[in-house]
Amino acid sequence: MIREGGCLCGAVRFKAEGEPLNVRICHCRMCQKAMGSPYFARAQFDQRALTVEGDIERYASSENIDRVFCKRCGTRLFSWRRNGTLAGVSLTTFDDRNAFAPTEHIWVSEKVAWLKLDDGLTQYQGTIPA
Repeated sequence: MIREGGCLCGAVRFKAEGEPLNVRICHCRMCQKAMGSPYFARAQFDQRALTVEGDIERYASSENIDRVFCKRCGTRLFSWRRNGTLAGVSLTTFDDRNAFAPTEHIWVSEKVAWLKLDDGLTQYQGTIPA
């Protein structure tokens, strides 16, 4: 299955082929800052499953991660592993924003204090244990 999405202004469009590797909500401080939100709800895909058209910009938020956004409107679309392996796609940038439902919370140790997690999803204090 192919799911499509894009940015607010329509200048960037993407296609994600197949099913995501996982669908998680990340509460780490880096994602909070990068997304301008209490968390980053994302579907993780192999980068090779994504086709992106349009004028994007990248910001190296860490040694391993680039944050990818529309150069025109600034919509935050993806977090890409710099080694080319994985891409986290913001759930609400899919045309069908309900296409995927999160199954886990990660980095709950860094979540904002006023956010109550009562959705019954598995919670990890950091990343997923190996």
